[in-house]
Amino acid sequence: MKNSENLAYKFALSAIFLWSTVATAFKIALSYLSPVMLLLLASITSLFILLVVIIFQKKFYLIIKHFSKNSSLILILGILNPFLYYLILFEAYTLLPAQEAQSINYTWALMLSFLAVPFLKQKLRLVDIVAGIICYFGVLIISTRGEPFSMNFSDLRGVSLALLSTIIWALYWIFNTKQKQDPVISLFSNFLIAVPIIIIYMYFNNEFFIPEYKGVFAAIYVGLFEMGITFLFWLFAMQYTNNTSKIANLIFISPFLSLIFIYFILGEKIYISTLFGLIMIIFGLYIQQKKAKK
Repeated sequence: MKNSENLAYKFALSAIFLWSTVATAFKIALSYLSPVMLLLLASITSLFILLVVIIFQKKFYLIIKHFSKNSSLILILGILNPFLYYLILFEAYTLLPAQEAQSINYTWALMLSFLAVPFLKQKLRLVDIVAGIICYFGVLIISTRGEPFSMNFSDLRGVSLALLSTIIWALYWIFNTKQKQDPVISLFSNFLIAVPIIIIYMYFNNEFFIPEYKGVFAAIYVGLFEMGITFLFWLFAMQYTNNTSKIANLIFISPFLSLIFIYFILGEKIYISTLFGLIMIIFGLYIQQKKAKK
């Protein structure tokens, strides 16, 4: 039992560490690649990694079974994630400093609670409203760099895209509740659908070009550690633990650890407003999740 819990923490902390590096990896990759080219290369990487895992687990037959029963749902999920979500998120990262884009992105969990009201017929609680006020005031502080009442955004389009990505991501998880499939099979199916869609999108928008090798390596890193392996690590952590809430709360370490990589690797000056706004976002999410568990 103890060994199982230790293993859960190892997988969870490994996932958190890797996820903490991806905001930095996004910015590095986007200095060589367009958002859609990064999306294509990272998606192909994830598709390959997940296929290797499925073959190793001898679950290939489940792919055909999944498509035969859920083809329409797979199409919707593949369009939402990875296609729309990452295309919009990467565009936000091209316009905003990494510290701002990644902080705003953490409000997706709150957006999930709001969208669950019309889509899943859940009740909107007072704590959701309070958490929303706290979180989005934190977003306002970050996006105006400490002057929330000036409404002078660092980049209004970038902030809007970052917030839009949280809606797409929340919708993805809401639609994902409609299927009871092996999560690796489900994620692989999404990428299998999305890759041709991405190629078609690139063709009609003349987005094809030969990328620099540095951009390719950065995209492979994103595919491995944002979309692929790290997801499996987190899944294993949840499977091995006897206390999912303790493991889940570790995710709050990630955005602060991410700021360290952003500062030392990207050389971004970390604004006090980012730290304060991020603390507000995490606090809002924490009280909401704590109340939900009770």
